Amino acid sequence: MNVFGDLLQGFSTVLSPEYLLYAAIGVTLGTFVGVLPGIGPALTIALLLPVTFTLDDPIGTFIMFAGIYYGAMYGGSTTSILLNTPGESASVATAIEGHQMARRGRARAALATAAIGSFVAGTISTLLLTLFAKPVASLATTFRAADYFALALLAMVSVTALVGRSLVRGLMSLTFGLFLGLVGLDGLTGQSRFTFGSLDLLEGIDIVVVIVGLFAIGETLYIASRLRQTPEHITPLDPVRGGFAWMSRQEWSRSWRPWLRGTVVGFPFGALPSGGADVPTFLSYTYEKHRSKNKGEFGKGAIEGVAGPEAANNAAFSGVLVPLLTLGIPTSATAAVMLASFQVFNLQPGPQLFEKSPELVWALIASLYLGNVLLLALNLPLIRLWVKVLQIPRPALYAGILVFATLGVYAASNSFVQVLIAYVIGVIGFGMRHFGFPIAPVILGVILGPMMELQFRRTLLLSNGDLSVLVTRPLTAVLLSLVVVAVVLPYLPRIIARLRGRTAERLAFGEDD
Repeated sequence: MNVFGDLLQGFSTVLSPEYLLYAAIGVTLGTFVGVLPGIGPALTIALLLPVTFTLDDPIGTFIMFAGIYYGAMYGGSTTSILLNTPGESASVATAIEGHQMARRGRARAALATAAIGSFVAGTISTLLLTLFAKPVASLATTFRAADYFALALLAMVSVTALVGRSLVRGLMSLTFGLFLGLVGLDGLTGQSRFTFGSLDLLEGIDIVVVIVGLFAIGETLYIASRLRQTPEHITPLDPVRGGFAWMSRQEWSRSWRPWLRGTVVGFPFGALPSGGADVPTFLSYTYEKHRSKNKGEFGKGAIEGVAGPEAANNAAFSGVLVPLLTLGIPTSATAAVMLASFQVFNLQPGPQLFEKSPELVWALIASLYLGNVLLLALNLPLIRLWVKVLQIPRPALYAGILVFATLGVYAASNSFVQVLIAYVIGVIGFGMRHFGFPIAPVILGVILGPMMELQFRRTLLLSNGDLSVLVTRPLTAVLLSLVVVAVVLPYLPRIIARLRGRTAERLAFGEDD
């Protein structure tokens, strides 16, 4: 009952006119930018991250960011269905079936099942977040420095091992991120590291500069370089037909079970160290395909193939917030970007956040319920407006993003050097995307690397330099064992196949960026 009392307090905060306006701005901005071709939630938040430097209210800022994230996911489904251009790998499954439905004259039904499924999954998963967040935060108070070191290592290694097709490329990306995170003064000794004699690098490379460089600049350059390879034809909306919310009775019957199953899959996978929405969306799509009574429709526009993955995609976001808020550990690139926004306000997510800033935490959770309602009301009635957004000329669009990103970095840092660093990182990010290097490990390395180093050195200080503490403490030993499992897991199908005399590919999932 104490949890629901805290939640009601959060609602009393969120339902004030000021924070309602923040929520409305967030979901509208998120949907608007998310609808733009090739742009996912991480790029959306990265693009708007410098805006936080002009705001002095963390509660309003995080309410707006939660709305931006949800709105970007909703908007991404519109682009996937009508244009067959998913802004993130988690929307690929939606694009497979949703675009085929649109081509068959069922675009409205595909958009409706995506929006309603997102609402159902978002509401249920937010309820689960409400129930589990505080107990997990209480459990996290028992963690010691060695545990946090092992947990950070697990998060980095598991994402690196499961993202992309090459473990070597993933580790190279992670190493680059760790290098960026180490630039500046040593937090314990004050010794300068990798500054190359530059005074501008003594304070390190600002995480906002890295995020804007990799996502807003690098990703935009990559998308722009593929303009001629991406479709520009927008599948028109079909005429409004009978049924409730553009869906017939049969389509409702075929959608509600995948919504619930997608929620069950998405939430726990989002909370795992190798979390994000990629794994649960593909699992949901595969499961729906195998158990469907209409297997022949898959690949040609099966509504289950839209309902399940979209529900899993939105449920995963609430799951991602569990380790982010309770442990301060991001499990995806987008979560890492959100963690950076906490650091802008000198806030550190973790168990103490629930004690020091309970009003912020519960207002954020309450805003997720509100954001779901606002998005459902915003998306279906205004679908024609979002279709118009898709018609913005792409060269002008991507040029505008680069200008906005440049102004954002300069406004946040007031330094031309930082703008130059952002563009250097952006060009490197473009090259990484072009040659198949994952971006998520870089962001996790930048954010978790310094924390992991600090906790490791603290562990050595507390144990008088005895490394055996990493294997004698049960929780730390379990977490380090999971690190080994995370490295081996992608190769497990190949190992099993060889033992059986067959061939198989390495297990890998698309990048959640």
